[in-house]
Amino acid sequence: MTEAGWRRDLRWRWAAFATSEVGSALGYSALPIVAVLVLRSSDFQVALLNVLAGVVSAVLALPLGPWIEHHRKLPVMVAADLLRFAVIVSIPAAALLGVLTYWQLCLVAVVQMVARLVFNSAGVAQLRTLVPIEHRPAANGRFETTLWTANAMGNPAGGVIVSWFGATVTMVLDAVSFLASALLLRRLRTTEPPPTRATEHHWARDITAGWRYILRHRGLADLFWNSIIFGGCLMALTPLLTIIVLRDLGFAAWQFGLISGVAGVAGTLGSLLSKPLTTRLGGHRLLLLGGVGRNLWLCLIPFAPSSTIGFIMIAASEFLLVFFAGMFNPAFATYRMNATDDAHMSRVVLAWSVTNKTIQPIFTAAAGALAAATSAKTSVIALAVILVFGIVLLPWRHDTQGKPAQPSPDTKAPRRQRH
Repeated sequence: MTEAGWRRDLRWRWAAFATSEVGSALGYSALPIVAVLVLRSSDFQVALLNVLAGVVSAVLALPLGPWIEHHRKLPVMVAADLLRFAVIVSIPAAALLGVLTYWQLCLVAVVQMVARLVFNSAGVAQLRTLVPIEHRPAANGRFETTLWTANAMGNPAGGVIVSWFGATVTMVLDAVSFLASALLLRRLRTTEPPPTRATEHHWARDITAGWRYILRHRGLADLFWNSIIFGGCLMALTPLLTIIVLRDLGFAAWQFGLISGVAGVAGTLGSLLSKPLTTRLGGHRLLLLGGVGRNLWLCLIPFAPSSTIGFIMIAASEFLLVFFAGMFNPAFATYRMNATDDAHMSRVVLAWSVTNKTIQPIFTAAAGALAAATSAKTSVIALAVILVFGIVLLPWRHDTQGKPAQPSPDTKAPRRQRH
């Protein structure tokens, strides 16, 4: 494939990503809103909806890892988008016909998340074969900027649409975005390399191959544990921050919304800086800078007073945390892409996602229990200490950068690998 060819396909690939992310941002809270306002579901049912979407979908997606690995990735991505379109559009259709039930919401939440996990694991592998190694930092930076921009603009816009037209309208827009993404992906013309073929099939070995590859690679293993700590602490912070800002400190709802908006802008700015900083510092140094920077600022929140100074402290904490995360994520995506071979890319990504989906609720529950026994501020202090400890689990040794682990004996190398 010529340079003009892969660049053209990258533009279509980016357009598909941007379209689906904007749709997802618009419909971010649509399912729980439908549960509360349309079906009058209880608090327990709304919480169960989130649990099913996270844990159950991760369990169901796990066995699909080997299947994704041994098939061409683009058709898998298109099928995942079409599946998301079908299940999401079923909600407004059922609501219009007056046959919508709570259990349909649960089914849609699980299937939608399974499709997302499948799409992401196939998508990273497809992007790895599409983009030459020297252009991967810029490509990952563009996708990260798009993600932050879509969420910064889409979530407030989705709230307005819900207020004016109802949650089912945002679900229609979300569904259509996946249909548009599938059509855009069909425009890609780059021929994928032949998928890897297993020399033998062993169920347990196939589905655990992603974790075994991660733990065999020192740099990936460090980042794996680091990401578990960071993601778990960040998810656990969300309900605690709501309690601290709105109840303990007595700030207004619009101030809480402003803090979230500032964080979205910070992520966009951080991702925009990732490309020039990669050129100036190198990918590994940027990875360490972003990894250290995103773990330092949570300690400002529990000591914020109920005043303008306190509001600034909390906003600054959120801004700096997300700003450095925006820089870190493209460098991390590039590191993982370079350090993983074609035979394991999809399973590594899926193993990473499944682990986070199952561990993050445990962090949230533990932080909630600590807050109930002590206070929300004490719980945030504990999270801040854990995050600082997580800095140790960064790939401080440079010699693993961009070097895949030794190939596993249960897979054959692909006939052609493009770098």
